[in-house]
Amino acid sequence: MLSRSRITDEDHPLSQGKASVWNTYFQDIETIEQIDKDVKRTHPDIPFFSAESSFARSNQESMKNILLVFAKLNQGIRYVQGMNEILAPIFYVFRNDPDEDSSSHAEADAFFCFVELLSGFRDFYCQQLDNSVVGIRSAITRLSQLVRKHDEELWRHLEITTKVNPQFYAFRWITLLLTQEFSFFDCLHIWDALLSDPEGPLESLLGICCAMLVLVRRRLIAGDFTSNMKLLQHYPTTNISHLLYVANKLRSKMLL
Repeated sequence: MLSRSRITDEDHPLSQGKASVWNTYFQDIETIEQIDKDVKRTHPDIPFFSAESSFARSNQESMKNILLVFAKLNQGIRYVQGMNEILAPIFYVFRNDPDEDSSSHAEADAFFCFVELLSGFRDFYCQQLDNSVVGIRSAITRLSQLVRKHDEELWRHLEITTKVNPQFYAFRWITLLLTQEFSFFDCLHIWDALLSDPEGPLESLLGICCAMLVLVRRRLIAGDFTSNMKLLQHYPTTNISHLLYVANKLRSKMLL
């Protein structure tokens, strides 16, 4: 048994020091528990993710592995709730590859693409950067500016008249890449546009968010704070092809 004088801060179970192996251990346990809860809640209506089958359980384990390794390799942000929703479309596509050899490497391939995708959005998950030029509030401000350029009347009604701060709805839209606003398979359609944009997914994402507001313009103009918040936090079913068409049309106008 070690004498009390020989127990260092790193060895003490109650140490909060960054170098403490115990502190790291307890942080990892918290992260693992949160990831486990979130992965189990991922798309409960889709058998691929949640059915009581060995296939679904295997998919859940792969997603947990990806999220945990990402958290360990990115100590600045670790795991943030909602990352499971961003991982889900990526892993789904790789796991359903008709080529069995490719499908068998879905976990590794999905991890690589998940890291690549979040490399362009990771600052949005770092609270210390919220107010910086690379933080989430900067992205929300850019969306607000886009709306104002395309439709100042709508912008004024939302932000000045009804006091609907874009953070109230756009925070989730942007940080979760619209995965909570549309059905899973509609999101796959939207993500085709996001990930194929030569200027990067953020530009396309902001354009689509702007188009979402334009498409429900009449209801927003007629609404007050309560009705508009309800509408934007529970976005109505939409024809995705038309949404993407409107987003591209708005973007083309910006280039003129």
